[in-house]
Amino acid sequence: MKIKNISLKHISIPLIKPFKTALRTATSAEDTVVIIETDDGNVGYGEAPPTAVITGDTNGAIIGAIADNISKQLIGEEIENIEQIMDKLNRAVVGNSSARAAIDMAVYDLFGKLYKAPIYKLLGGYRDTVETDITVSINEPEEMREDALRYVTNGFTALKLKVGMDIQKDIQRVKAIREAVGYDIKIRIDANQGWQPKEAVRGIRRLEDAGLDIELVEQPVKAWDLDGLKYVTDHVETPVMADESMFSPHDAFKILSMRAADLINIKLMKCGGIHNALKIVAIAEACGVECMLGSMLETKIGITAAAHLAGAKKNITRFDLDAPALLAEDPVVGGLEVKGPRLLLSNKPGLGIDRIEKLTDI
Repeated sequence: MKIKNISLKHISIPLIKPFKTALRTATSAEDTVVIIETDDGNVGYGEAPPTAVITGDTNGAIIGAIADNISKQLIGEEIENIEQIMDKLNRAVVGNSSARAAIDMAVYDLFGKLYKAPIYKLLGGYRDTVETDITVSINEPEEMREDALRYVTNGFTALKLKVGMDIQKDIQRVKAIREAVGYDIKIRIDANQGWQPKEAVRGIRRLEDAGLDIELVEQPVKAWDLDGLKYVTDHVETPVMADESMFSPHDAFKILSMRAADLINIKLMKCGGIHNALKIVAIAEACGVECMLGSMLETKIGITAAAHLAGAKKNITRFDLDAPALLAEDPVVGGLEVKGPRLLLSNKPGLGIDRIEKLTDI
């Protein structure tokens, strides 16, 4: 099974309501879709969302990296030689993690088809179902409270609250939601780099003193400030998770060697795909640190790939794969099955995606 052709398409899916964080507001998923065709007629699918404020990737950059560099390196490669393919992929471009991730997941899709097995079983087969949290966008406390109640009514048992704009108001947001949903619901908060280290410590301690039972705090400080991240981790009781600070296996090694975080959030779009994510999981497990598997604003293409990785590995213990619940439409036929917070993995070969609708030419 050799790579014969790599083509690119665009997909645009509106969100049910605007997605707001301390870094950006989005109203739709505007992603690049990768289609890899092989000489025996098989097709592999991948996806790259342009999350410029986190990865630096735009659709133009993604398209250029794949069309001008990556494709030329991979045409003619045997899918069974996956280590060789990933070596060429990671040397073809510096950065461009979303472009590399889209190619990576399409290659793994074909790898599963070659061996007639779903990806999660080839990579470990620990579970066939994962339960995602759901994100509550940053808004006024009352609107966030209403959103949280709606999600709980729909069966979600873990909420990730976006904060990070004004720490005093952030505390009000968390209090309003905890009072509304009670203590059987897990609450995670994500500041998206919005706080200063000492400010973060004061705010988190206030949440702790109020008995609000926060499961974890994600990326409280700037991505580059590992010393600040460690300062927060060392001075609060609540577990601190690294997200934007943690892209590559090298980042994971450095953060965990410093003991700068209690947990790490892996996203295929940050690390460049499943191949590098597996290395990060192994590093974290060796350090006794658990992982979350997160995502960007992806359709079910990218979420299916992430969920297969999440299903494969025991040390991925938390799941933030809620994009299908945020999109107004599902253009993907096949792939994982979404039942509220539960994501059920298919036993079809590869990612199990049959076809993708609403694709347009680039």
